[in-house]
Amino acid sequence: MCGRYAASRKPEDLTGLFGVEKWEPTVTLEPDWNVAPTKEVYAVLERPVKDADDPRPVRQLRTLKWGLVPSWSKTPEGAARMINARAETVHEKPSFRRAFAQRRCILPADGYYEWVTGAEERQLEEKKGKKRPRKQPYFVTPADGSVFAMAGLYEFWRDATLPKDHENAWWVTCSVITTEAETTPLAVAPAAGPGALADIHPRMPLMLTPDRWDAWLDPSRTGEDELRALLEPPPGGLMRAYPVATAVSNVRNNGPELLEELAAPEESTLF
Repeated sequence: MCGRYAASRKPEDLTGLFGVEKWEPTVTLEPDWNVAPTKEVYAVLERPVKDADDPRPVRQLRTLKWGLVPSWSKTPEGAARMINARAETVHEKPSFRRAFAQRRCILPADGYYEWVTGAEERQLEEKKGKKRPRKQPYFVTPADGSVFAMAGLYEFWRDATLPKDHENAWWVTCSVITTEAETTPLAVAPAAGPGALADIHPRMPLMLTPDRWDAWLDPSRTGEDELRALLEPPPGGLMRAYPVATAVSNVRNNGPELLEELAAPEESTLF
């Protein structure tokens, strides 16, 4: 899954990297090293510009709210539960299938956090069913330092309780597509810890390599078979993972220190 990630790249860098044609500099987000559900995030997408004479899709950098609200929802209350869409079923789930066909985006990140439960803590939980397991967070990021381009979907939702011209009348929300975690060895693995992403968690965000960016963003591509082919996981061995401080588990903590690599996991019983 993807429940937390880091996004510290400047919008000027993202516009150049993704070939963005339109971005409003007045809408700028601060670097965020602990992006949590319902936060505003950057997304790269292609769609016509509102009220423009040219109807062609334009590549834009937009700010969206993480947690998808389907257009048919009566309220936005379930947004925090729709932060992820499974690659295996995204084409058929009512909440995601229309966005998958027409509204795809890329969510740029430095990488994502995932938590591992210690072996002894897991056993204790299974035996007594009472004690909450302690978990060690890991940061997963491209080994070459490139952007982690997560495949995403976005959707528009109209708040019928507000006037049409109200600034909050329309919500634009998004979801991260996830896939099965890689079982191939990490490009760079911690000395003591997981050797593959699947050792950390069975799911991972679907990362799009640059050769798939154009096809994924192209709104003229609507064929289910063609789009599902784009959901193939990237080649294995592109990622590294390392333990970070448990401070990241608290959403109130935010800063570059959250990405600092620990010499060893904080929990000695992990593996």
